[in-house]
Amino acid sequence: MDKLIEYDAQNQIFHLHNHDVSYLLSVEEGNVLAHLYFGAAVRHYHGQLRYPRADRGFSGNLPGSLDRTYSLDTLPREISCAGELDYHEPAVIVRQANGSNSLALRYQDYQIIDGKPQLPGLPAAFVEDDTEAQTLIIKMQDQLTGVAAELWYTVYRDQPIITRTCRLINQGSAKVNLEKLASMQLDFTGHANLESITLPGAYADERQMERRPLQHGVTEFRSRRGTSSHQMNPFIALVEPTTNEQRGDAYGMMLVYSGNHQISVEKDQNDQVRLLMGINDANFNWQLLPGQSFQAPEVVMTYSDEGLNGMSQNLHHLIQERIIRSKFKHQERPIVVNNWEATYFDFDESKLQPIVDEAQAMGIEMFVLDDGWFGHRDDDNSSLGDWQVYQKKFPHGLAHFADYVHAKGLKFGIWFEPEMISFDSQLYRAHPDWLMRVPDRQPSPSRNQYVLDLTRKDVRDNLVTQISAILQNNQIDYVKWDMNRSLSDIYSLELPADRQGEVYHRYVLGLYDLMERITQAFPDILFEGCSGGGGRFDAGIAYYMPQIWPSDNTDAIARLKIQYGTSLIYPISMTTAHVSVIPNQQTGRQTPFATRGAVAMSGVFGYELDLTKLTDDEKQQVKRQVAKYKAIRPLVQYGHFYRLKSPFEGNQAAWMFIDDKRSEAIVMTFNVLTNAANRLTRTVLVGLDPQKDYEELMTHQVYGGDELMKLGFYDPLVHQDFTAKLYHFKVRQ
Repeated sequence: MDKLIEYDAQNQIFHLHNHDVSYLLSVEEGNVLAHLYFGAAVRHYHGQLRYPRADRGFSGNLPGSLDRTYSLDTLPREISCAGELDYHEPAVIVRQANGSNSLALRYQDYQIIDGKPQLPGLPAAFVEDDTEAQTLIIKMQDQLTGVAAELWYTVYRDQPIITRTCRLINQGSAKVNLEKLASMQLDFTGHANLESITLPGAYADERQMERRPLQHGVTEFRSRRGTSSHQMNPFIALVEPTTNEQRGDAYGMMLVYSGNHQISVEKDQNDQVRLLMGINDANFNWQLLPGQSFQAPEVVMTYSDEGLNGMSQNLHHLIQERIIRSKFKHQERPIVVNNWEATYFDFDESKLQPIVDEAQAMGIEMFVLDDGWFGHRDDDNSSLGDWQVYQKKFPHGLAHFADYVHAKGLKFGIWFEPEMISFDSQLYRAHPDWLMRVPDRQPSPSRNQYVLDLTRKDVRDNLVTQISAILQNNQIDYVKWDMNRSLSDIYSLELPADRQGEVYHRYVLGLYDLMERITQAFPDILFEGCSGGGGRFDAGIAYYMPQIWPSDNTDAIARLKIQYGTSLIYPISMTTAHVSVIPNQQTGRQTPFATRGAVAMSGVFGYELDLTKLTDDEKQQVKRQVAKYKAIRPLVQYGHFYRLKSPFEGNQAAWMFIDDKRSEAIVMTFNVLTNAANRLTRTVLVGLDPQKDYEELMTHQVYGGDELMKLGFYDPLVHQDFTAKLYHFKVRQ
């Protein structure tokens, strides 16, 4: 097997490489681990990037050394610690028993292994056999305290991907407290003009692309909400000013984690850039007794010289093939109708059956029963934690209704919110100590619901028992797993006072344990993640659930930006999208049915409305949309996705899907507001075969692939707001 990792023992240089990328690091004086390069693949490295030695004022030197030209304050590094004359943001802070936080992790040894180790209790990218990747484990240690670190680097053979993580081990004789541990540190030199692309947002306005030049000082992108959050996705891209969707250098980094995260970018006095990613150190303090260790979550890194689309496709492929584990990862996802925006809490079995009947008539494939089927829940003020069927709404039991749905030829799905509890619930009355709350303080409600303490195994065991009973006793094909608030009142009665800084992370570990146990016990159920829409849309959740609801905002025009931003990282097969009513219930906007359909058909397709209230014309449109989506579903869900026009940059959006053989393509174009001046615009395609001719199936017009990629075609002149156009191209035989 060809080596993916080479070690030059004479010069102490490690080279991780495949056909697409190279990553270089070296051991420098004083056994300091230095970063050399990450980018396009090189065949062999000849030493030209050893950091130049220079005496720079106010940059201290190694302890015991008189060499003024060698400073930890300027050297690009792989890991840095507080208290060692490196004045940048540190990757590691450890508080010793004497109160000091000084640490000096120095290179000790290395190991190269085939394959990729799993991370205990954490989601991470995986391998299916040991030939597809190699892993470098570099061992570091602080000689005074015995605190050690292992830096894990995995390079895939056939993907332009490097993964990184860090494991800290207390090999000393005294207790220490870990106050910060970044999963990855990446130091850039020679990139003075880098720009960052991040995905900030808000509830119902998630993953809004934001691009800006790096400024001197520290810029931080983070969540402190206990989840990856609507407000800031755990991802960053660093790009050159000239990088666009189709060309230019793009470095993409994604944290595989669903809790508090922190991304800090520091541009220093020398125009060098340090990027740190990992768990947010706010309210984080992890006690490590002698012999104990702490595992940081994983960062997935990629590089592309083919712009943002190239970067995105690298991440899409890695997530699709080596993070999602579900049996459904390559299966076509069903077209659903969800009753939430149709009925909210006001339903019973007799009211739902006509919606099922209409769904059958229109060719829809699954009915999803949302919130309100359990306990005595008629609004959002009760019953969370009581996962038993509400007899008033289902007098014959849930199985009776599920059988009705299946008899109509549809699959049946159901909604849960396992992590929450209501004061008005049997569970709270039996176990008030299971609610997460600070002693002697009144807990803070959000949506009049409270958080269960998932750090506790007895809480998780109860949830597994309750949820399993529902899933075992009813024929359920799909579960929507929701989480409708941020964490607060951070405290666990099971931990002593000096370990409350562990609660945020222990909650996430408990969540992963809960998801692992349930999804593995029911592998034939399709699970969809949700957190008030897109509040936990991350690769950590994708490890357990192959699709995620990206936003509670179903307005098609708002979804242009939400889905465009989401596609920067996540594959289309993860992104669910539904047609809803007008005026839209989130924005009040009135958008044509065809436009709502085109936006929703750009993801995993479904409907979020009362089918019984549609006009005859709308019902016919649903039938046509369903039939069209079934025809293009494999291409949309599993084809190569390209962004063509950004809704963040103008009045239009466009994207396309193309198959592996470049023989078929779907193109969607959108015009937001009409313009009396009728300015002409064109859409230019990418990824086609320039030597072949393509027929557009609606008009039967034939174009050369080279024409479509160089000339493009004029967009239609429209005199209506919020319009969409779908083009379907196939190679002409």
